[in-house]
Amino acid sequence: MTTMRSVSMGLAAVSLAALASVHASSQKPEVQIPQPGVPQIMTLEGNFVRVAYNNEGYVILGYQIANRTVGDEWIMLDVGLTMMERVPDYTLKREAITLTTPDATLPLPSIQEYRANESKVQPLQNRMKVQRDSINYFPPWTHGVNRLGFFADLGSRAMPWDQADVSNDRACMGQLYFHVPGGTKYGQYWLNVKFAQSVVRVPFRLFTKEEERTVSRNFGDIKKQVEEAFRKKPSKKGSS
Repeated sequence: MTTMRSVSMGLAAVSLAALASVHASSQKPEVQIPQPGVPQIMTLEGNFVRVAYNNEGYVILGYQIANRTVGDEWIMLDVGLTMMERVPDYTLKREAITLTTPDATLPLPSIQEYRANESKVQPLQNRMKVQRDSINYFPPWTHGVNRLGFFADLGSRAMPWDQADVSNDRACMGQLYFHVPGGTKYGQYWLNVKFAQSVVRVPFRLFTKEEERTVSRNFGDIKKQVEEAFRKKPSKKGSS
């Protein structure tokens, strides 16, 4: 398991955020960062991999498939999560996970709704076999992986669950699906995960082709801008 070097051991309550939009120009791109409304920290681990965490929980997601299927009424996210060090175990329930789109906030579907639309999500699963980005970036105290099993196909031997037990020594990893009436569109999205004492909001943007090209060409500069935006500012000497 890859440990994420940028995880700070002394997390401060930092106002945080997301890669919202990127402006292409002959100069380095400028990143607009929307505010999530909760204290947290965010990093980028790839063009389509986002991380957000606070003092309680850590969430990472990969969304390349979502960006390749704009217009579909179902969106699939590859998700991993764990608790921060010395935080008690937590039972994450289905209703604690939502998706904020440019138009609404959507609940995680029931297993019945998912299975009624299985033929619509199978193409997304097939795409993931060839277009999957690694989300195996976790804090150094996390040493194993459990299945995040909110969904399971009818033909699978795995059983779906309405909750997941999350600890700080093992990650939970799996796919989350949301029904988006009218289909997805380009713009800003948030995966919201409610822990016992706080909410982690993972920002991600469905890029236009031009935005994606700009991100690919300037990923290093963009990642640096985002990390600098959330780095704890040193206090000035003599300040109160």
